[in-house]
Amino acid sequence: MSGAGTVVSADGQARPVTEVAVGVLVRPDGRFLLAQRPAGKPYEGYWEFPGGKLEPGETVEAALTRELHEELGLDVTRSERWHTLEHDYPHAYVRLYFCKVTDWVGQPVGREGQAFSWQYAPVDVGPLLPATIPVVAWLAEERPTP
Repeated sequence: MSGAGTVVSADGQARPVTEVAVGVLVRPDGRFLLAQRPAGKPYEGYWEFPGGKLEPGETVEAALTRELHEELGLDVTRSERWHTLEHDYPHAYVRLYFCKVTDWVGQPVGREGQAFSWQYAPVDVGPLLPATIPVVAWLAEERPTP
């Protein structure tokens, strides 16, 4: 799946596309997991859904499984591709494959020193990474009103 080529950004520059598998972990009660970006990374302190870059030749599903295990110590047992979104950040042009994860083994542990929080929309943590904002809105649209 990786090797997505290049795109021309708004400023007319050719930029490589970075493909990212993103886990939207959703509990039966509708809460979802957000993680805080650690110090030293672009947008440090911002909240996002956990995930990471696809390695050469890796599928979205394999990258999702690997990243959630590396970052949170979770083993994914049920997931499905949900939405794809592209975002032009100053540091990278990304194609984000959001996968809804509804079953996993283990409890999340911030293996990279990151904080995490189970949230409902609207969230009470911030700031949110720009590409995270529409995903939270999609989750809010899906959540039944009590």
